[in-house]
Amino acid sequence: MRIAIGGFLHESHSFAPVATGWRDFAEPGGWPAPMRPATLLDGLRNTGVPAAGAIAAAEHSGIGIAPLSWAFANPAGPVTAEAFERVSAWIVSDLVEALAQGPLDGVYLDLHGAMVAEAFPDAEGELLRRVRAIVGPDLPVVCSLDPHCNLTAEMVERADAVSPFRTYPHVDMKQAGARALRLLVERARRGRPFARAFRQVDFLLPITSQCTLVPPMSEVFAERERIATRHGVAELAFCFGFPYADFPGCGMAVAAYAAEQEAADAAADEFLALLNRRERDFAGEILPADRAVAEAMKVKAPRPVILADTQDNPGGGGHGDTTGLLAELVRQKAMKAVLGSINDAESALACHKAGEGATVSLRLGGKSDGAPLDVSARVLRLSNGRFTCTGAMAGGNPADLGPSALIAIGGVRAIVTSRKMQAYDLALFRHLGVEPAQEAIVAVKSSVHFRADFGPIAERVLVVAAPGPVVADPATLPFRNLRRGLRLRPGANEATR
Repeated sequence: MRIAIGGFLHESHSFAPVATGWRDFAEPGGWPAPMRPATLLDGLRNTGVPAAGAIAAAEHSGIGIAPLSWAFANPAGPVTAEAFERVSAWIVSDLVEALAQGPLDGVYLDLHGAMVAEAFPDAEGELLRRVRAIVGPDLPVVCSLDPHCNLTAEMVERADAVSPFRTYPHVDMKQAGARALRLLVERARRGRPFARAFRQVDFLLPITSQCTLVPPMSEVFAERERIATRHGVAELAFCFGFPYADFPGCGMAVAAYAAEQEAADAAADEFLALLNRRERDFAGEILPADRAVAEAMKVKAPRPVILADTQDNPGGGGHGDTTGLLAELVRQKAMKAVLGSINDAESALACHKAGEGATVSLRLGGKSDGAPLDVSARVLRLSNGRFTCTGAMAGGNPADLGPSALIAIGGVRAIVTSRKMQAYDLALFRHLGVEPAQEAIVAVKSSVHFRADFGPIAERVLVVAAPGPVVADPATLPFRNLRRGLRLRPGANEATR
């Protein structure tokens, strides 16, 4: 058996201030750089990405691999036409070459599922259309997906099966890739497509309500497993949606795959009914920055309070450079507090020019929203921004954030980087000599992913609403292209018209 493996991953925020261009794929910060066929296997094998799990599963089973290209960029605004066409052309041309070298038994694609390109709102649907045009209607194509996928009918139609991660924080990415590979092998050996059922959910789910570590989502996933087992489906795919993509396919969706249509329909319908029953349970509490900092400063404990700056989450399309939470920490004179991180290449360069121990005047951050923070800061430590992630979610992934610095503004410290990275890994702090477990307050630019590595060291976790584009309540965004009847928040009475 011989299977092609490649990938193209991006999570696109229609209202983010900065578009995603080719350079963002070429220099992806805390993720692997682009891979071509000659480098894919060795370049991804020891990382934490889904394709690494597929590679391991194939090699363990003695399956031959025809490597394609793979590329990732951090979440931001829609992907430019240039970037989408360059990566898509890589994958398509690699696939043509793989077919020229011999028959294929299937294609595995490592996709995110929430990419919006300038010319193609359903970018994965378009990529799958191109792949299907090359391989024909009968060759099995299976994808792993991030559960923040905006799963569309076109994606379900053009792929033989999809298999999203089961966790948020995403600590099972490699397992999802391996599961998708096994699903592809099962589809190839059965010799005919699975029966499939696709259902969309009629309300948007806020990012902060999607964590699978706590109710209601932990309970929903336990029931998902029971439903899948009861109906004997090959896969019951649940995608939470990425509620910042302004196109008709935005939102939660379910896809079931089974030997018989009756089983697929029954599983999809039962799980959809469960989500509708739990709708109002998905509302969550968010604190304004001033109250969150005040609450954190009251806590006297050996372990830190974690403040999650959710609305500037680089993993949701934020630029990672807003300063609202940092300004509040400084204003309230917090002590033993550290923030990771502010994405500001100009300030990082100024720190490197000044040197460790120097005091510098910075117009810090605010490049994306025009609201920088003017500070006098002491440069505590400098770094080239290169380290290897160590946590459960991204362990083994190389990070390259460019020239970086740890600065002090009174009793508050902040990490300043030249490229953005969501704070999902303790290594972001440790590579600059900060041990987060010994701090009183640790502020992170993240919504949920931080919980995998920071949760075990936390006394409390507070989700904070400071300025940023990854709004905690998607209903506040100026949507224009959502499908009719979609409610913009759980339990909302009003729907798009």
